[in-house]
Amino acid sequence: MTDRRNFLKSSSLLIGGLWLSPNIAAARARIAPSDQVRVALIGCRNMGFGILKHHLALPDVRCIALCDVDQNVLEEKLGEIEAATGTRPEGFQDFRKVLERQDIDAVIIGTPDHWHCLIAVAACQAGKDVYVEKPMANSIGECDLIQQAGKRFDRVIQVGQQQRSGQAFIESRDLVKSGHLGKIRKVNIWSNFNYGLGNEKVPNSAVPKGVDYGFWLGPAPQRDFNSNRFHGSWRHFWDYGGGLMSDWGVHLLDMAIWVEENPSAPSRVLTYARNVNTENRDRDTFDTMNVLFSKKDFLINYDMNGGLQTGPYEKPYGIAYVGEKGTLVVNRGGYEIYPEWDGTANAPKCEAKKLEGTKESHNLHVANFVDCIKTRKQTVCPPEAGRIAALHAHIPNIAARVGAEELLWDDAKREFVGNKAANALIWPDYREPWVLPKL
Repeated sequence: MTDRRNFLKSSSLLIGGLWLSPNIAAARARIAPSDQVRVALIGCRNMGFGILKHHLALPDVRCIALCDVDQNVLEEKLGEIEAATGTRPEGFQDFRKVLERQDIDAVIIGTPDHWHCLIAVAACQAGKDVYVEKPMANSIGECDLIQQAGKRFDRVIQVGQQQRSGQAFIESRDLVKSGHLGKIRKVNIWSNFNYGLGNEKVPNSAVPKGVDYGFWLGPAPQRDFNSNRFHGSWRHFWDYGGGLMSDWGVHLLDMAIWVEENPSAPSRVLTYARNVNTENRDRDTFDTMNVLFSKKDFLINYDMNGGLQTGPYEKPYGIAYVGEKGTLVVNRGGYEIYPEWDGTANAPKCEAKKLEGTKESHNLHVANFVDCIKTRKQTVCPPEAGRIAALHAHIPNIAARVGAEELLWDDAKREFVGNKAANALIWPDYREPWVLPKL
């Protein structure tokens, strides 16, 4: 843990948002081609492009290609990269053309969730390492395929659950694992965000000029174009994502799983889900969910509220590790320990600690990925960790969709116990001509 923390600290000094810095360009010019890591981005809006920028803040990384089915986005991002680095990557609308290039070492997958599996598996087959955004895939079965592909083709895979690289979460995990809070009874998690309501309904419209909408849909069902199902808000529909549960839920649940003695898939899940706000809202997913995961080490309680912005400890989102000696509350801004009081000793049962002002950790997560490409070591968030976290989001979503308050999951058999409707949602039905990868 000490070596890793030192690496993260040194990396943060090097790449703290300096992707446009002349110092980076000068350092890049001194690195031999044989020591360079050549990357391509597939899915260029928002998070995908942000992750690419963190890659380019490292002097030993080059961007070789960009790929997006929206020609408008593609041209914009090609121009930004050229302005920042002096070199214009090659642009593509078909990810398969990207993977044919032999000069690409790794791909970043920033597409909607329903594309993650097809692209990640194909990238592994093509000999590329993979940085894939969370959740690792849009279904339980597809998560397995990505994990199998990484192992079979000996690829480095980093899942974009970047909190594993964040100082506040690393220190919190260390404190919990060290016994500072005593025995952990439960982990309370909450996420309250306005965007969880989805957008207001709008009519279908023509496909925007420059967009290959059929390719954007890919393996998802054919539907008329609607802006609510496209850029920025696609995650509110089961065809492409899992709503607030698979967006923020994966991040936060991963931090509860991370402190388990032996992190594992959930075996028994109790779910309450409703759409409380239905007024003119366009979504498949739920705005209100409470989920209980009965784990071997402790209980995980997840509370989700789309359309709300306040929560416990005056935080819209967070994690509370509840121990017998105290409770540690953490989010991306830092953590604080609230000790229990020992009336007999007239003293707190543990030392109060506080960390404030911590920042996002995407840059450190990217630095870990690039380091692992070179060393061939396991990443901070390897496929198995991504799979387990995704299961904690997908199982409650499946329960809500089939109206099951309780689901039992047999991880060895990769199936639900006694629920045919739930088992039917383990794998997606791909639209022709796309087919599930076979390994």
